[in-house]
Amino acid sequence: MVIEEKYMRRAIQLAKNGIENTSPNPIVGAVIVYEGQIVGEGYHRCYGEGHAEVNAIASVKNKEILLQSTIYVTLEPCSHHGKTPPCAQLIIDSKIPNVVIGSLDPFEKVSGRGVKMLQEAGINVITRVLEEECKALNPHFITAHSFKRPFVTLKWAQSQDGYMDIIRNIDEFPAKFSTETTSMLVHKLRAQHDAIMVGSETIIRDNPRLNNRMWSGQNPVIVIADRRARIPSDAQIFKHNPIYLSTHKRDDIYHNIQWIKINKNASINDYLCILYKSGITSLLVEGGCSLLQAFINSGLWDVARVETSPDLLNEKGDKKAPIICMVPWNEEAINGNKIATYLNKNGNNALLL
Repeated sequence: MVIEEKYMRRAIQLAKNGIENTSPNPIVGAVIVYEGQIVGEGYHRCYGEGHAEVNAIASVKNKEILLQSTIYVTLEPCSHHGKTPPCAQLIIDSKIPNVVIGSLDPFEKVSGRGVKMLQEAGINVITRVLEEECKALNPHFITAHSFKRPFVTLKWAQSQDGYMDIIRNIDEFPAKFSTETTSMLVHKLRAQHDAIMVGSETIIRDNPRLNNRMWSGQNPVIVIADRRARIPSDAQIFKHNPIYLSTHKRDDIYHNIQWIKINKNASINDYLCILYKSGITSLLVEGGCSLLQAFINSGLWDVARVETSPDLLNEKGDKKAPIICMVPWNEEAINGNKIATYLNKNGNNALLL
């Protein structure tokens, strides 16, 4: 098992190279070993392109040695046709006799079928090597397909005395608590999530762009919760093809939006079910206090990132920050601000599997 763990650790290291480019697919790494030497490596580089196993096998110059090799892969090889052919079949066709797998795939089209396909072809399969470390690579993917909802990250910034904004008749601009460095880290978070969600109040007050401008990677899909259809039709957010959750269709919006009708009493669970069915596996919630507190109260969240500035707003403060009744999992200081990270260990998520 020590040998299996040695090469699986290298596969884990490789997998991390794809962290901002593969969603909604998982990040995966693969290593091919022949006579105690690594002869091939690969990872899933980008959604829609070759999977880790494909790239690892392609990197082996002498394909004859595959007949006496072992492939180590962090996630169960896929067994279905998606954007690419099934990797389990490629391994079979390549006549690799041994496969070592880190964690099983919770996606219902794979979930054990990849292992079964390999075993029925006479391949020796070992599973669950460094399973926890391999699962930790893909909390978004595993949560989404295990619990049929996106992995949810809550994010907000606040003053030292617990306010999220300044009273607008004092200052027309929103309060800014983040530094240049911590703002960049927020954009990194955006790049690592499929979608970003806000409520109507945030759009009305701030008219934000909500895109990724300070980090490499994708722009998240914008999700707007506007049950009462209050957002002005000229809000710049409508220019970016958002998913618009509202009780009725807006005839005054001329941009290309994805309107999804919701009930006037729609819950957080309803929102998450809708987004999962829309292909969203991870959601960053950057809304105002009401939306964030609704997520906290529902228990349907996984990680919260709370940035606290040393600034005091006192009587100028408006919109009290949400309250999480738990001890932070981690705290760090960046540019004088405190970043507290909370893990929701009371709900169903990949952090507890």
